[in-house]
Amino acid sequence: MPACASAAPPSAASGRVVLLAGASGLVGRELLRQLLADDGVAAVHTLGRRELRLQHGKLTQHVVDFAALPALPRADEACIALGTTIKVAGSRHAFRAVDFDAVLAVAEAARAAGASRLGVVSAMGASARSRVFYNRVKGEMEDAIARLGFDTLVIARPSLLVGDREALGQPARAGEEIGLKVSRWLGPLLPRDYRPVAAADVASALLEAMRSTAGAGVLRSGQMQRR
Repeated sequence: MPACASAAPPSAASGRVVLLAGASGLVGRELLRQLLADDGVAAVHTLGRRELRLQHGKLTQHVVDFAALPALPRADEACIALGTTIKVAGSRHAFRAVDFDAVLAVAEAARAAGASRLGVVSAMGASARSRVFYNRVKGEMEDAIARLGFDTLVIARPSLLVGDREALGQPARAGEEIGLKVSRWLGPLLPRDYRPVAAADVASALLEAMRSTAGAGVLRSGQMQRR
């Protein structure tokens, strides 16, 4: 059931049309902010389980069930920033339903809607061969979307994310808090890929890479650091 913002989006002829899933999260919020500010973007269609408290002339919000997605509006590109933790999800099965099933469902629906470019937020350490369940699911997701045939596929693998989860109504993640404290102590001694990265920097790097990459590419966390 689509729930629309007050203003209809501009014609696709005036710029790019972008699908965005996960706009309520740390990186997703930044992706939405930057897309709405981009003069080259004509319309943004967000997919989420609830409406955001935001109205904008370029924005159309779609309240969806990710397990039963409808046909999506025609689009040029898509960004997916869906993700949770096993603790928040409640079980491994529920975690996989978000971080694999929902991500793949959006990617497939975006491809069917005409999107030729896809950007996905994954995680550092993602590998289908990992012994760590979280990383293995992320890796399996990456492998699955790589088979969908996008002209451009950019996968961002950030380390610990820096951002205000409280402002989004999200619970603090203990692992992130511990990691941030450790990184403050060690500072520049940490390799760049292991330093915390700002959600805004991840969003900026992902959008830039989507515009400049042909084929598939992976953004390591250190590549997304802006300071």
